[in-house]
Amino acid sequence: MATSALELSDVDAYYGDSHVLQGVTLRLGQGRLLGLLGRNGAGKTTCMNVTVGLLPPRRGGVLVFGEEVARLRPEQIALRGVALVPQGRRVFRSLTVRENLMVAARRPVNGGAAAWTLDTVYAMFPRLEERKAQMAAYLSGGEQQMLAIGRALMSNPRVLLMDEPSEGLAPQIVADVMATIRKLKASGLSIVLVEQNPQLVFEIADDIVILNTGRVAVAAPAAEVAGGAVDLGQHLGVF
Repeated sequence: MATSALELSDVDAYYGDSHVLQGVTLRLGQGRLLGLLGRNGAGKTTCMNVTVGLLPPRRGGVLVFGEEVARLRPEQIALRGVALVPQGRRVFRSLTVRENLMVAARRPVNGGAAAWTLDTVYAMFPRLEERKAQMAAYLSGGEQQMLAIGRALMSNPRVLLMDEPSEGLAPQIVADVMATIRKLKASGLSIVLVEQNPQLVFEIADDIVILNTGRVAVAAPAAEVAGGAVDLGQHLGVF
């Protein structure tokens, strides 16, 4: 079997005494998009935090292209090619658009030519080039989401984690964001997409994992889940 881009193996994670992830195992294939679904509080963001090192697992492993990273610091995991587009965007509001992008700039893990530079990010998001000298605090929600994605890309990741990228955005902006994710997937980037709207995920994902109260309830191809083989009402509260 080919090496996974990302694998969580039997992960237990806690916030204080609260056992949030319970034996979670999931696999992201190289060049594929994994949709991570679940109700609020199911453990989706916790999976992201464990992957990038913000919350060390109590038990289990995290592999990035076959390398164990579960006990590394966040900056060490980032250097191995993992980038996060966090929920709520979290741009640096007191920095300009250009400064937000440059603070994340990093060479690719393999030392080759950088696929993502200011020029290539601006080409994907022309609005950011128009606003490059503007403070991020004054961008619209959609522009801040573009900036959050662009900032993650500037690290030239091999694995991109996206936590609720459509949250709080107008429908047309959501469509633009999803179109961007399609382009990133087509470029060969390995992506984990967390979303509250399952239909958005079904349209773009190769594989689906559904979490329910901290455990993996479903792990299946997206076409199978979208085709009705899974009772979404049971796990997501939607029909």
